[in-house]
Amino acid sequence: MKELAVYVDTNSKVPAYEQIYSFIRDEIINGNIKKGASLPSSRALAEYLQFSRSTILMAYEQLVAEGYIETEPRRGYYVLELDNGFRGSGAAATSQLSLEKAAKEYRIDFSPDGIETGHFPYNEWRRIMRQVVTPENQELFNSGDSRGDSGLRQVISEYLMESRRVRANPSRVILGAGNENLLMIISMLLDGSSVFGMENPVYRKSYMLLKSLGRKIVPVGMDGSGMLVSRLEESGADIAYVTPSHQYPTGTVMSIKRRMELLAWARAKEDRYIIEDDYDSEFRYKGKPIPALQGNDGEDKVIYIGTFSKSLSPAMRISYMVLPGVLYEKYMKNGTYLSNTVSRIDQKAVELFIREGGFGRHLSRMRKIYKNKHDVMLACLRRWKNTVVSGENAGAHMLVHINNGMSGRRLAELADANGIKIYPLDTYYIDEKKSKDTQILLGYARLDAHQIEKGLRELAELWGL
Repeated sequence: MKELAVYVDTNSKVPAYEQIYSFIRDEIINGNIKKGASLPSSRALAEYLQFSRSTILMAYEQLVAEGYIETEPRRGYYVLELDNGFRGSGAAATSQLSLEKAAKEYRIDFSPDGIETGHFPYNEWRRIMRQVVTPENQELFNSGDSRGDSGLRQVISEYLMESRRVRANPSRVILGAGNENLLMIISMLLDGSSVFGMENPVYRKSYMLLKSLGRKIVPVGMDGSGMLVSRLEESGADIAYVTPSHQYPTGTVMSIKRRMELLAWARAKEDRYIIEDDYDSEFRYKGKPIPALQGNDGEDKVIYIGTFSKSLSPAMRISYMVLPGVLYEKYMKNGTYLSNTVSRIDQKAVELFIREGGFGRHLSRMRKIYKNKHDVMLACLRRWKNTVVSGENAGAHMLVHINNGMSGRRLAELADANGIKIYPLDTYYIDEKKSKDTQILLGYARLDAHQIEKGLRELAELWGL
C-alpha cells in the first residue's frame, strides 16, 4: 500500500494522532486493509497529511501496542491478521469496544500514574497566562527554536544544576512534548543498529515506543542495587535505558557503586550511551535527594531526560533532555528541521512560573501532600499480614509483596471483581510471564486518604490479610 487516504479534521477536539489511529484501525477491522499489507512510512504519511512525523509515529505506536500492525526493522509497518470473529462493521466494532471500555469503571483505582489535581496553583497559573497572552508577546504565536525557547531552557538548566546536580548547558537542553517525543529524537540521533538494554521489569510506555520504532531491545535483569551491569555487558547492548533515582516499577534506588559500574561500561566503547530517565525525582520522603547519574558523568555518556508531568501536570506535555556533546552536534546538523512540539505559550508560562518562585512553592506543597498520602498507605499496609513493602521512600507508588498463596494476577482478579484496580508486577516484564509473582503496585497520587484507607481495608478482607 503506497497511499492511505486518511481524513483528519483539524477543527476537532480529538488529537490528530487519535484520528489517524482510529481511521487505520477501522479500515483493518472492516477488512479494507488486508493482512500483510504494508502501511506508508511514517515520514511519507507525515508529508502527505502535512503533520509532524511524531504525530504519525504516535498513531502507529498505538496500533502496534494493540496488535493491529507490527513493525519490521528497515522494512516498515505491516498489518497483522485479526480473529475472524473480530471482523465486521468498523463503526459497530468501534462502538462495542467503546462500550466495553466505558462499562468498566472502578470505585478505587490504585494507579501508579497521574497526579493530585486538586492542589494545582490555578490562581497563580491564571495570572501568569494573562501576563503571557498579550499583544507584546505576539511572537509566541510563531514557530520558535527547534530546541525550545531559550528562556525556558535557561531556567531548566539552572534548576537541574541546583536540584539534581545535572551539568546542563542551556544550548544542549532540548524540549519535547513528553518523553515519547524525546525518545523519538534520541532514536533518530543514535545509530540504527544500536541495541537497547532496558531494565526488567520495565517502564512499558518507553519500551513499547522503542519497539514500535523498530529498535532491538534486550531485557537486563536487576537486583537490589539496580540494573546488573554484568548482564548488560553480556546482552550486547549499546544503549542502557535506566531509571536510577527511583526505578519504575520496583522503586529501587541504584547504588553509587552500581552507578560507577554503569558509567565505566559506557566509557568502554565509543558508541555506548546511557539514557537516564529521571521521571519523578522531585518526590522523596526519606533521606536526602539522590543526585542524578549525569552529574557523575565525566565522559559525556549520559542522555538525561526529565519531565514536568509529575511535578506540574501530564496534560502540559513538557519534557526536556540534556544531550551529550557528540549527539548535540548531530542534532544541530540533522535535527533542527524538526519543529518543536511544545506550545510556546506554555513554555513561557512555565518559565515565568519557575523564575517567580511559583514552581518551588508548588513542589514544596505537593511533597507534603504526597507525604501525607504515603504515610496513610504505609500505616495501612503495615497492618497487613504476610506482606513486605518496598520502594516506598520516593515517587507516588509502592511495591507490595504478598505471601498468601495467590499470584499477582489472582489478586488483581479478585480486586477487579469488587471494583478496585491494582497493578500486578508481572505485567511489567519484557520477556517472561511471571504468573506466580506475588508483587503488586499500589499508587496513591490520585486518591485521598479516605479512598486509600477504604480500598486497602477492602483488599485486606478480600485477600485474607
